[in-house]
Amino acid sequence: MTLRVVLYCLLGGLPMTVAALGAGHVGWWWLSGILLAISFVPVARFGPRGPLAQFGVIAPVVLIVSVLCTWTEALMFLPGFFSHPFRELAGAAVLYLVVAAALAVLAPALKLTAASGQPPARRPAVAAAAMVFVCGVAYALYYLVFGAITYQFFTKPYYPDAMQIAERWGLWLWVIQIGRGALMTLAVVPMIYTLRLQPWPAAVAAGLLLWVAGGAAPLTAPNAFMETAQRMMHIVEIFTQNAALGVTAGLLLPAAGGAAAGAAAAARKAAAAAPGRPAAR
Repeated sequence: MTLRVVLYCLLGGLPMTVAALGAGHVGWWWLSGILLAISFVPVARFGPRGPLAQFGVIAPVVLIVSVLCTWTEALMFLPGFFSHPFRELAGAAVLYLVVAAALAVLAPALKLTAASGQPPARRPAVAAAAMVFVCGVAYALYYLVFGAITYQFFTKPYYPDAMQIAERWGLWLWVIQIGRGALMTLAVVPMIYTLRLQPWPAAVAAGLLLWVAGGAAPLTAPNAFMETAQRMMHIVEIFTQNAALGVTAGLLLPAAGGAAAGAAAAARKAAAAAPGRPAAR
């Protein structure tokens, strides 16, 4: 199994090297892809079975967290980062969809998915929507606290105009950050509701995934706008924000009882389907 997981990570990281055709640093882009694949190992091992189901879990994360949310943050605070913003958004989306498809195919091809375990019980739709909003507010608070600490002590020399930019956005800055937090939470909802793990391991897996997909993987490869130290600072900053959001979402979104409730529901369903046996009440 260990060898198959290693192959999943090495092969799953290869599509990211396509970015090196224009930017160079092929080794760094492969490492970026490997890190992204590592963050999806819990999905490959304990997520849904079949390539389409795997793709349905992976694609929202890379499209929303790795592409859209990263793109919007760069637009806000690095106005010159993109020469053609919408063209580059589309290009990044295509690249990450290829990565998602490769990972979705590799998991069943390498027979990584475990056969045991039950996903957690789900909250009713209205309650789940409320928890998504709560997670969005929580992310805005993480962004405020950890972003302010990072800016004040580490990244201020790199962004001398950041305070003026934030003031120009006014209250809209926090509306946007709540929206980003809610979007990232929605991106991991399929993972949280299909991962056959106990609540805390599932929450930690969601937190690490949001960190890697939203920071560690995209910032691994060098770029023309950030020094190495600057990228490392942002990787740590994004860990404090995104990992905290993922853990929060992983604990709030499942219904009370988590995996145990999911297992009980599955047992009742199996009993109801068994011929000649009444459903458990």
